[in-house]
Amino acid sequence: MREFFLLIALSVLMQFSQAQDQSVPRVVLITLDGMRWQEVFTGADSLLIGNSEFVTDTAGLKARFWRATPGERRQVLFPFLWNEISKMGQVYGNRYLGSKVDLTNQMWFSYPGYNEILTGCADDVRIHSNDKVNNPNITFLEVAGKSDRFRGRVAAFGSWDVFPYIVNEERSGVPVNAGFEPASGDLLTDREKFLNELLPQVPSPWNSVRLDAFTQHYALEYMKREHPKIIYIAYGETDDFAHDGDYQAYLNSANNTDGFIHDLYDFAQQDPFYKGRTVFLITTDHGRGTSPPGSWKSHGEKIMGSGQVWVALFGSGIPAVGERQGEEQLFSAQIAPLVYKLLRLDNPIAKPYPPLPVATGH
Repeated sequence: MREFFLLIALSVLMQFSQAQDQSVPRVVLITLDGMRWQEVFTGADSLLIGNSEFVTDTAGLKARFWRATPGERRQVLFPFLWNEISKMGQVYGNRYLGSKVDLTNQMWFSYPGYNEILTGCADDVRIHSNDKVNNPNITFLEVAGKSDRFRGRVAAFGSWDVFPYIVNEERSGVPVNAGFEPASGDLLTDREKFLNELLPQVPSPWNSVRLDAFTQHYALEYMKREHPKIIYIAYGETDDFAHDGDYQAYLNSANNTDGFIHDLYDFAQQDPFYKGRTVFLITTDHGRGTSPPGSWKSHGEKIMGSGQVWVALFGSGIPAVGERQGEEQLFSAQIAPLVYKLLRLDNPIAKPYPPLPVATGH
């Protein structure tokens, strides 16, 4: 009889554990490197789209992305964000509406920005360059990857070749495919094998950043094959085209990335592992300059506005309240605490920022 009751208790415990696991969402974190909030919320910049210093085909670019109002311009630049995400989730960072999201680090460039997003804490003392130095801080990817629930189910993909160091792949054990690294393993799909052949044959304009299409398709194939519970996808082109002073390519890349995110969402909606169980978080590592017009190419502590960013989130359990306005001051450092909360994991930071608030209504 005792054994019977033990079996009953074990069965109940297993069912409770499974129910708990079902309530914990999958998480897809996405970043667009150096994507200004101004284009996100108002579309193409009137001071840049017709400037021949930054655009080679002003007529063609205007035909594609210029519209009469900021609302129309942002919608044509980011159709998925403004036609769908904004209606099924939440978007923060439109400073014209009083919604402010800022960095807490004072560096205002990539490595410090990604460290802040992934750890929930700035570290201006140790993270003060973009050098390939292993991150001494622990990211939520590492915490999750070493937990029983998510072990072996966490991965990262990035266009920039510094991401293995930002995630500290060596210490964390989180697999990172970034830069010009091909997909590896014994179970590669035919598409992954093709991407591996294509990668060295398609020249990138930059020596440390591959084209985002490779990052997109490597990540998507991995999701199909391995079904990670947590995946980080970091696109890089927008920042590098901006540094090159190519506003035309910057806008085209932003528009392409919106389409990439749409494709990821469509896949998640069709795959039983992700459908109805996935939270998407989208943000950027830093802002860019605004005035004078040429400062849009740059960022950093001396460029005003570089610490101003934005966040969009949607998916399982995220109320559809749309574009936010008049909110309290928010920070990138609140993203990791939100992920810890969603995943029901303990935050290793002694005095963390509060989780990014998920609005429940207007």
